[in-house]
Amino acid sequence: MKVKISLKDLLEAGAHFGHQARRWNPKMKDYLFDVREGIHIFDLAKTKAGLEAAVDYVYDLTSQGEKIIFVGTKRQAEAIIKEEAKKAGMPYVFQRWLGGTITNWDRIKERIDKLIRMREERTKGEYKKYTKKEQLLLDRQIARLEKFFGGLVDLEGLPKAIFVVDTKKEDAAVKEARRKGIGVVAIVDSNSDPEVVDQVIPANDDAVGTIKLIVSAVGEAARQGKVAWEKKSLKAKAKEEKEA
Repeated sequence: MKVKISLKDLLEAGAHFGHQARRWNPKMKDYLFDVREGIHIFDLAKTKAGLEAAVDYVYDLTSQGEKIIFVGTKRQAEAIIKEEAKKAGMPYVFQRWLGGTITNWDRIKERIDKLIRMREERTKGEYKKYTKKEQLLLDRQIARLEKFFGGLVDLEGLPKAIFVVDTKKEDAAVKEARRKGIGVVAIVDSNSDPEVVDQVIPANDDAVGTIKLIVSAVGEAARQGKVAWEKKSLKAKAKEEKEA
């Protein structure tokens, strides 16, 4: 699919600013254009190309019915990740990545199922039989489960990929994904290792404007892919019913 993001958009969002040159990862050399006042500057043509490739990758997966977990727990990213993932109908983690989310999925799924069950029980009024103190404790338990698992309730199995804002911050998530052969799409700053990422979007991973621009593009690709999958599924179902 087409990404309606220009070099000017990336420039205005501050996507070209890397970290201080002394803090760089030499493996990022091919994505950098220059050093100005001690700061690495990204080659925005490569940022745009990386984003376009990532968007195509995300669309291809979601248009086949696959799920991608959006991950961004740093302060600048958490609200954006939650908002864009919800628009796209994708699972997300915006508070803290819990160890084992991918590598110990069965245990995590138990916690997700518990959250779903407790939500339903509260909605049905089943907790009214308890004392106010007991209800308060149950509400607190639900709130804690919501904090860590609320964004994953629609995930029935392992995702096909994860989309990460900051690979250094989300190192645990990236390692788990790689261990399980799950694709990694990420915004990769000048101080990070691009070799642990399958779809590299070389850019500033600290500026809110950059994060919003890139996450919105990836989220839109996921949303459109999901819509395409749903249409395909409905058409297939209609065909089956007609032939039955």
